[in-house]
Amino acid sequence: MGRGRRIPIIQKKTKRPVQFEVTEQTKNALAAWLPFVQRNGSSDLFPSRRKTSQHLSTRQYARIVHRWVASVGLEASAYGTHSMRRTKAAQIYKKTDNLRAVQILLGHTKLESTVQYLGVEVDDALRIAEQIEL
Repeated sequence: MGRGRRIPIIQKKTKRPVQFEVTEQTKNALAAWLPFVQRNGSSDLFPSRRKTSQHLSTRQYARIVHRWVASVGLEASAYGTHSMRRTKAAQIYKKTDNLRAVQILLGHTKLESTVQYLGVEVDDALRIAEQIEL
């Protein structure tokens, strides 16, 4: 798969920028979605269905994810918006053993936060941290 375009997003909670990569598949989906949003006069990428001047709420988004998961036959209670974020981070860590990379991708300021977030054992974290030269 080719490289996508990196997009910085300001995290609501921390007000810090975090970058993520938009894949070709995501670009294609957005290209198909944008004309629909523009036709309906919204300035938000994901507008609320109920309130014309607001974006999709966190709760509405969670309900959509819940329905998607159930529609493909998975146990909806086992998947959520936050658990999917954690899963991607855990997969990156598992494949690379690079806590610093995961820390940057998640936008954590402290490595300890990343360790706690991933549920990494302290000995494992220290072993990996010792391997990383700054």
